[in-house]
Amino acid sequence: MNSTTETAAPAPTAARKGRRNPQPAAKAKAPQRQRKVHPVLERLFELYPKLFGPRFLPLKLGVYQELLALHPDDFKKEDLKIAMGLHARSTRYLEAVASGAQRHDLNGEPVEAVAPEHVHHAILEVFKRRHARTGEDVRPALRARLMEAIEASGLSREDYMLVVRTQDEASNAVLDEAFAELGERTAKREALQRAFAASGRTVAEFAEMYGMDPAEVSRTLGRA
Repeated sequence: MNSTTETAAPAPTAARKGRRNPQPAAKAKAPQRQRKVHPVLERLFELYPKLFGPRFLPLKLGVYQELLALHPDDFKKEDLKIAMGLHARSTRYLEAVASGAQRHDLNGEPVEAVAPEHVHHAILEVFKRRHARTGEDVRPALRARLMEAIEASGLSREDYMLVVRTQDEASNAVLDEAFAELGERTAKREALQRAFAASGRTVAEFAEMYGMDPAEVSRTLGRA
């Protein structure tokens, strides 16, 4: 039947009107509340967009005192202290520290390395928050990231353990796993280096002999 000639559905009777709809209409989603930015952080963004803008950078030690000295009319001590604490505990800032990037002055210039223990604890916190947010198993990625941090620190196992070890057994267990895997990797690199030195062949010939990628062999020999 043509849709233009179809009769309209009959009006509901009084009995029908009194029935409840078994499929209640979906509730409208409540509008998401925007997170309010601390006014001091907004002012810091205006003054130093390179540091407090879209991309965060690790800040030099003592920057709080420097900001107070440079902007006595802009910031009260307690307000600045609270705002800087919020900034330093933010996930974005922790990710910047965990990356191993250098600390920067107020001009946005790199001035000093982040201490290995600061990088280490930032990595732990970033992955802890990721797990809480997503529920995913972050242990393998955390272990790999710790291995990178250990190698970048240039410290021996004993010295690294001395500055980063905490009372948290779970964190220490992952750290032990990272050192164990790093030890295995280092042993393989050294074995490859000895085999290459004894072979008397070029990198390309050596790689072909063992069915390996020449570029990977070069990288491994370089690290060893």
